[in-house]
Formats: sequence, structure tokens, C-alpha cells
Amino acid sequence: MDPMDAGMRYTPKSSDRDWDQAVTFLPATDSAKLEKKKGPGRVGAILGVVVFACVLALITGLLVWHFHFRKDQKTLKMYNGYMHITSQEFQAAYENPNSTEFQTLAKQVVTQLRDIYSKTPALSKYYVDSTVQAFSQGSVVAYYLSEFHVPASQEAAVDSAISSLENLKYQRSLQSGSLMFDRVVASAVDPRMLRKRSKFSANTQPNRPILVESPDFPNFPYPSNTLVQWQLKTEPGNVIQLDFQTFYLENECKNDFVKVYDSLAAIESRIMAEKCGYYSPNDPLGFISSGNIMLVTLVTNEEGNYPGFRAMATQVARGSQGMSCGGTLKGNSGTFTSPNYPKYYPPNTRCEWTIEVRQLLFNAVSAFMMSVGQPGLCQNDYVQVNEEKLCGSVSANKLVTSSSNEMKVVFYSDGSLVDRGFNATFSSFEPTNPCPDKFLCNNKRCVSHDLRCDGWNDCGDSSDEKGCKCDSSMISCRNGMCKPMFWKCDGIDDCGDRTDEMNCASCKAGELACGNGKCILEKQKCDGRDDCGDKSDEVDCGPKTVCTASNYKCKNGECITKQNPECDGEKDCTDGSDEDCGDCGLKAFKFSRVVGGQDAVVGEWPWQVSLHIKNSIHVCGASIISEHWLVTAAHCVQDDAKVRLSQPGSWEAYLGLHDQKQLEVAQKRYLKRVIPHPNYNEYTFDNDIALMELEQPVTFTDTIRPICLPSASYDFPAGTTVWITGWGATREGGSGAKVLQKAQVRIINSTVCDSLMDGQITSRMTCAGVLSGGVDACQGDSGGPLSSSNGERMFLAGVVSWGDGCARRNKPGIYSTVPKFRAWIKEMTGV
Repeated sequence: MDPMDAGMRYTPKSSDRDWDQAVTFLPATDSAKLEKKKGPGRVGAILGVVVFACVLALITGLLVWHFHFRKDQKTLKMYNGYMHITSQEFQAAYENPNSTEFQTLAKQVVTQLRDIYSKTPALSKYYVDSTVQAFSQGSVVAYYLSEFHVPASQEAAVDSAISSLENLKYQRSLQSGSLMFDRVVASAVDPRMLRKRSKFSANTQPNRPILVESPDFPNFPYPSNTLVQWQLKTEPGNVIQLDFQTFYLENECKNDFVKVYDSLAAIESRIMAEKCGYYSPNDPLGFISSGNIMLVTLVTNEEGNYPGFRAMATQVARGSQGMSCGGTLKGNSGTFTSPNYPKYYPPNTRCEWTIEVRQLLFNAVSAFMMSVGQPGLCQNDYVQVNEEKLCGSVSANKLVTSSSNEMKVVFYSDGSLVDRGFNATFSSFEPTNPCPDKFLCNNKRCVSHDLRCDGWNDCGDSSDEKGCKCDSSMISCRNGMCKPMFWKCDGIDDCGDRTDEMNCASCKAGELACGNGKCILEKQKCDGRDDCGDKSDEVDCGPKTVCTASNYKCKNGECITKQNPECDGEKDCTDGSDEDCGDCGLKAFKFSRVVGGQDAVVGEWPWQVSLHIKNSIHVCGASIISEHWLVTAAHCVQDDAKVRLSQPGSWEAYLGLHDQKQLEVAQKRYLKRVIPHPNYNEYTFDNDIALMELEQPVTFTDTIRPICLPSASYDFPAGTTVWITGWGATREGGSGAKVLQKAQVRIINSTVCDSLMDGQITSRMTCAGVLSGGVDACQGDSGGPLSSSNGERMFLAGVVSWGDGCARRNKPGIYSTVPKFRAWIKEMTGV
């Protein structure tokens, strides 16, 4: 494509000693003296028996202790909970842990808890003490921490007894020296929160936003082995809205994590979410409480510290815009969402909508759900449309209809574990036609009639592809489906019953059928040459002593016949050189427009480069392959009438860039050399690849990393899923994207592609796309990467080269095949 016109134990050794006891008898002439010696001998024997019996008793006792008592050594068990006190009115002094009022009420709570535990046999024997952590309103809620020393064999019984406290009936009449309360709730403290050093922070400023930051943010990573808590409170009648502006923790939640509670103590039955990893501003992370309190907890381990987070806690009036829900919706169409969408909905919420349309028309609700409860059960959080409950992740355009002109929709969330919720639209329809001008799928989705029997599962349940009559241009599958003819014999089971992969080769005796349908002589298998054209005749050939183009060559000269052995996590070369990969192709973050694509997440494609004409705009993409070198397309560096693009002085490269309007956050580098492939053909785009040497080496960061280069023998077979990325036009003839775009496509059989592209495909070109159209690279994406995953690492499969328009049906994108140029890249760069 042309450049855009504008756009990580020690066991001590045993030291046992063997003691030898020797008795020496001296010569004696007095026989009576000798006889005297016999008495002590008998005494010694008796003493020996006694000593032996004592030792035996000691050993027996130790064994009994070891196998009976030791297994029941007591362990520390901590339980967080709250008590709802109805005999007290909340006082401002309860906000201050040092006040007399706080300490007096806290003593009463501790006394009451001791009384409760003493009446429960499973708890009374092991109870140690309790501590009151905070009070909140309603009338007064006391948050406490109780400590028990529990034998290992009794831990389950104690856990059960603690859980049952919530179901007990408590005193409702005030007794002398006691509190009147109606509820006690407790749950075991997360063990990960007990092994850390504790650091506490409280914020009680309801009249203005509260800044919640991890320690030392943003100048330093958060500290190791730390527990930090923020108790957030607002005035009664309000709720807390917590919005994270930056969130960057270690990927493994077992190490570092943030927990948000709908409580002032870390009560696991009131947890809203546990989060770790990275969340970009494009994927907003926000929570809202059900009442006027919230607890935010950061827990870190001893290593792997990351930048941390910054969040704003805001007081929001209950029922304010964006937080309210329910009501009556009228008209022929409309939209409604769960509270706080697309951020996380609050716990303990129930919303009810009544939808009314004109008398002669019926209702339809199309809902997009995101992890609302557990699919199939819908016992926790759910949306109920009339009598149908929806939960879990529900596909877009899920259609629920009504048999009348009125529909009731209820959204419910319990007291813990919230998610993003839903966004739904409603519309009216004629009773006989629930999908006006569209095809009604079995799953009640509506799709265009043009998508019926086109070989693609547009409904999601394949109902648009059933009962079809296939024409001559389609593959007639035995299961009744039709598939495009260009998928025949490409090695992928597109029909689902392998109809499209049958009768692909009619080989004679003594011949071998290749994976692409070609017939070759059996003696040609494993002869070191790619006789099939798809290398299938050189697979599973055993060890070789001579390397061919289809073999991976180790540094020690050993040849590996396994397909794509490098950096796959398995040591294939005896010298391990196939796994000597460094940090290439690795992403620092954990993740959840190219035409038909979507916004990428910051740091998701750290090898992506934006090439600008100096002091001007983005025109092409490139890929980082080392600290000094980039790979791009040769057609990007061809001189034109205005700019000498072949000269390094005409360029500036932005590495680590995400948004074209935020160039200042990227590393900017100038070029030292531009090296287009010497055999580049500007008319056919053959050998469309170029190298760029940076004037100064780039500094690798979490958002700037090289992609792995495949070996010359690396194969990306048809059907392989790959990614295209870039800032190019989001539609044919359109303008470039501001934010880096990504799209998923798959590699297309070269024979099929050559037919679709009128014979213009050479052996150095790779075809990839979605032949139904809608997803493709476009102007401005040229030179960028075609990235392919091999486990945890990404390889540079191709370089964006050319295409017939953008995202057209049956017109895939064409990419320069990087393995074909591996020797040249090595020669030029040493990489």
C-alpha cells in the first residue's frame, strides 16, 4: 500500500555418634574380692533394664506426641466482621479511634463478641481476643477483627461456626451492660493479608474528592511486603465513586493485588473485586459503593514491584445521573444501562424497568452483557427480562421478545463481586416480524439477509448457515452447510465434518499426498527439498545431519526437523540455542484501527513503530527487531516528487507510541541508514521490505520491546491466526487513526490467494485477512508488523505491503514473508 497522503533449602547433615563402652578387669589374687564384684553386676543389669524402660517410654511418648498431638498444633485464624448495633446513635466522636466514646463502645463490642463466642462450643475453646477497627453509621455498625488459635483438625469446624453466626437470632431487648444488635457477620481473613507488614491510612473528607495513591506513586514503585488500607467515608445518603486513573500492578494477583470492599473492614463476603495487572484509560476501572463507606486495600509481596495506581474517590448523591436506574421507558425505541456502566455496578442493587410501546407492536430487547453472574445459574447477579434470566457473558445482539406491548426488565446484584453490567436497547416490532428486514436466528439474534448461506457463522449458532442450497461457487458440506470454495483443501476443517478437506488429492500408487493436495513421489519425502511447496513432505523426518532450507539449524550445526522449534518453550537443540531468545516478542502487560479493528491497549504491541516524515505526519509503520534496527516496507522509502524518502534525514521514528496526539510520551529517534531490499520491484511489490538503522539505540521499556524474527525455516501455515496493527485509515479512502488499532485475521492458502488476486502473488508474499471483508490493513499501515503468536512470544510473520483496496470481500491483504528475507536481514544487521 502506498504511504498515506496525509496521514528463585538447606538440611544440616546428621552428626550421630556411636559410643563404645569397654570394661577392663585388673588381675586380682583375692578371690573374695572377685566375688564381691558379682553384686554390682546384678545391680547394673537391673539399672540397665530400668534405663531401657525409661528410654522406651520416652520414645513412645515422643511418637504419640508426634503422630497425635503435633498434628493438632494450633494455628492463628483471623476473622473480619461487623456487628449492627441498634441501641446506639452514631456520634461524630466514633470517627476518632482515640476518643473516649470510641474506646468505650469498642470495649462493649469486644465484651459482646466474647459472650457470643462463649455460647458456641466450636468457638469458645479457641477464642483469644477481638479488636474494633472502625464504626460507621446505620444506626452504628462496628467493624472488628477476632483472633482464634485453632488446631488444624478443627479449622473447618471453626469456619463453619463463624459463618453460622449470621443466621442466629440475637437479643432484641437492652440488658444491663450489653448492646442491642440484630446482626453479626464475619468471614476468614485472606491469608495473604496476614503475612504482610501493615500500614494504615484513613480518609474522612466527604466534601471534596479524595486522592487515593499507592505509596510513593508516581515517582517510585510501591514498597515490598506491604498492606495499605484506605477507609473511605462520605455523608449519609451518598455513595462513593472510585475511579482509577492509572492502574499498573504485577500481573499475578497471588503476588500483588488491590481489593475493593463494600465495607470498612476486609470482609470477604463484602468484596467487590480483586484486581492486578494493567488497566488502560481505554478500559476504565471504576467502582461505586452501595452505601457511604468503602475500603481499598493494596497488598504486595517481597519482589516484582510496579508503579502502582492513582484513583479519585468522589462523593456522589444516591440516585444521581448515571447512578440511578429503573423506571418506565416509553416510545418505539430507546437505550438503558446498568448503573455506572461501562464501569462496575454497585453491589446490593435492584433496578426495575417497565418498557411500554404502541398497542399494536411488541417489545424486543437487545442486550450486551459482561460477566453478570455465572452462566446457567444466575443466582448471584443477573438481568431478568420477563421470565428469562441472563447472566455471565452474553453475546452482543441477544434478542429477548415479549408477547405484549409491555416488558419488565429487572437488574439484580448481591452483596459481593461486581462487574461491568450491561448496555441494552429496546425497540418495537410487528408480532409477525420480530426482525424487520432481517433474518431471525434460532438464538433470536437478527442478522442481514445478505449474510444468509454465505459460509460464515453470523448468527453465532450457525442457524443462518443451515438448510442452505449451495450453488456451484460453494462447497456443499455433508452437514448441510455451504462454505466458500476458496477454503477447499487448505488444511483447515471449515465445514466441521471435514467435507472441504476430502478428495483433495487423487495420488497414484507410489505417490504421496501433500497437505496442499499436490502429489509427489514417495521417495521425495524427507529428501531435504520442499517438493510439496508447503513443506509437508519434510515434516516428521527424524534427525538429519545435513540442513536444508526447511530445517532449523542450531548454533552447534545440529539440524532440527520439528516445525518452528525456536522459542516455543521446549529445548530441541542439544546446545539449547533454539530457546536463546532474550526478551523478544514478550508483552509486559496482561491484556484483555486497522479497518474492522479496535483500539489497542497501551503497551500491547511494544514493537510497533510510527514513521513520520520529519516535522510532519505519520505515513508508515515499522517493527523493532533490536536496539538499533527497524523493519519496514521498501515501498515506504521510495523517493517521490516532494520528499527523498530513501534518505535517513527525511525520517523520524516514534517508539512506544500509542496516540498520535501524544508524541511527547514516545521515544523519538532519527535514522542513520535506510536499506531497501536490492530486488524490490515497485510495480509488483515483490521483495517489499526495508531496514532502518537508528542514529542512537533505543532504550527498551515495558512499552518498547523487539519482536522475534523467525528463522528462514519458520512456517506460518494457512489458517494461522495473526494480528495486524497500525495507525492507518480505518476505512478505504478515510483518514488515519489517532489511537493504535489492532485486528485479528488468518493466513490464507497461497494458491487460493493467487487465484483471488489474479496471479499477482509471488513466493515471497503472504496473504492474510477475512475474506468476508471488513477487516484489513489500509493506507498508513504499510511497513507495519503482521504478528503471530508462538506460545508467549510473538514473531514477525510479515510486513504490510499491498492490497486491492481495503477490507473488500475476497480481497485479502498482502504481506512480505519475513522468513524469506531472514538471511538478508542477518547479513545487513547482524540480528
